[in-house]
Amino acid sequence: MDSSIADLRQNYTLAGLSEADIDSDPIEQFGVWFQQALDADLLEPNAMTLATATPDGKPTARIVLLKGVDERGFVFYTNYESQKGQQLIANPYAALVFLWDKLERQVRIEGKVVKLDIKESEEYFHSRPKASQLGAWASDQSRVISNREVLEQRLEDLETEYQNKTVPIPQHWGGFRVIPNRIEFWQGRPSRLHDRLVYNLQDDSSWQVQRLSP
Repeated sequence: MDSSIADLRQNYTLAGLSEADIDSDPIEQFGVWFQQALDADLLEPNAMTLATATPDGKPTARIVLLKGVDERGFVFYTNYESQKGQQLIANPYAALVFLWDKLERQVRIEGKVVKLDIKESEEYFHSRPKASQLGAWASDQSRVISNREVLEQRLEDLETEYQNKTVPIPQHWGGFRVIPNRIEFWQGRPSRLHDRLVYNLQDDSSWQVQRLSP
């Protein structure tokens, strides 16, 4: 690998993050930053790293898409029989990371994970394009397949089966909600003296805000 990789660096200068300027509720603060990411016309600002772990602590991570956020938490959808689905069922805790590089910002979220109610998953499933609905049936996510043609043939068969028909939600597919107990907002600053403000959930359901050293 090219040794110049060690010399890659960026000096962050766009903004600061002050305790006086943030909302007391981290979900509201996330909403402010997310809207600013939308306004900046970033590519898929809802893309987030999802980190899970096996019961014995072996971690894995991948990019998924945020599909909902409110006072209850952060929602995404997946195949429950996939690697991440099985890990979340066996060890229902996760971490999320949003990186909005053009804004020199990062948000980290940690918390407990619960399955969504089937009605909520079904409502979202039927809002998706039909091709995506069929894709949820065609793919045994995370399973080994012999070649791509197998996948394409499954999709073709499903397109025939459900032509002019409503596609039912698969029993193995649905949503998870990450219920946060810790949310950190990171703003890049010059000389690597970044601003880091972390919200920790308290026993009385209030949030304590603290500044962390970069």
